[in-house]
Amino acid sequence: MKIEILDHARERMNIYDVSETLVKETLEKPDSIVASYNNRKIAQKKLNGYVLRVIFEESNSTKIVVTVYKAKSGRYEI
Repeated sequence: MKIEILDHARERMNIYDVSETLVKETLEKPDSIVASYNNRKIAQKKLNGYVLRVIFEESNSTKIVVTVYKAKSGRYEI
């Protein structure tokens, strides 16, 4: 499956110091995926006391990454 990362998501990756490799790994092997609004999904991966959340849409055979952020692990159950 092809992965496209939007500019906004890349900005957020810089803010949270998240590599493209980690985003792709989260999409390919998430600890969990939850439904979001507007047909979006959230891939989640545990990271040293945090949860990486990758919000994406699926279009044909492409996952489009809308945004990325880290949150404290206690805030989201995965």
